[in-house]
Amino acid sequence: MASDGDSVAQFDPPRETVAASVWRKVRGDILSGALVPGRKLRLEGLRDQYGASVSTLREVLNRLATEGLVLAEGQRGFEVVQVSPENLRELAELRLLVEGQALADSFRRGDVDWEARVVAAYHKLAAMEKRMDQGDRSQAGLWKRHDWEFHQALISACGSDVLMHLHGGIFDKYLRYQMIALSFRGSIAAAEHRALLEASLARDADAAKAILETHLIGGVEHALASGSI
Repeated sequence: MASDGDSVAQFDPPRETVAASVWRKVRGDILSGALVPGRKLRLEGLRDQYGASVSTLREVLNRLATEGLVLAEGQRGFEVVQVSPENLRELAELRLLVEGQALADSFRRGDVDWEARVVAAYHKLAAMEKRMDQGDRSQAGLWKRHDWEFHQALISACGSDVLMHLHGGIFDKYLRYQMIALSFRGSIAAAEHRALLEASLARDADAAKAILETHLIGGVEHALASGSI
């Protein structure tokens, strides 16, 4: 008969590997802009910064290179991928294409549990946008997290893991630009999110796609106007 300790251990969740933990931290720092575009990622320096071995860091950076967030330069090492207005516009176009399809699929398949996820995610985002609009920019990272959660909730009933994964990669790269520029458009973006919520509850995919297009165009132009890109 198993002891209490054995019983508890049996249901312990699997622990994150060192490589996965370091990948998550480095990736997060790239997306947040803490690791700035064009920065040389020297393994010796990163070893101290992230408390990981050179071999683990090399594995992590190669993985990030396949994601398009790091540039592998052969014998010269690695660097954070640069940003450009052209790339931002391309990401916005890709996001509109993928997210637009996922919205239509999600609206068609979504049930009451999906609606509840969308409303809950919107509530968190709207509360944070209100704080941001009142001048509190101290939690910009949390604001973008809630933004991500809302858009993910909208497409979460699309029925395709492949589509969700593709959207996640594009969204993260687009998010990086927003974080670098700290591109918050205040009540305009908040109103667009509200309109997306209403379109989702009405299952109006055409309206949602039109709102999303306006939302992305506005985000791109606002980010470029910041002069950070």
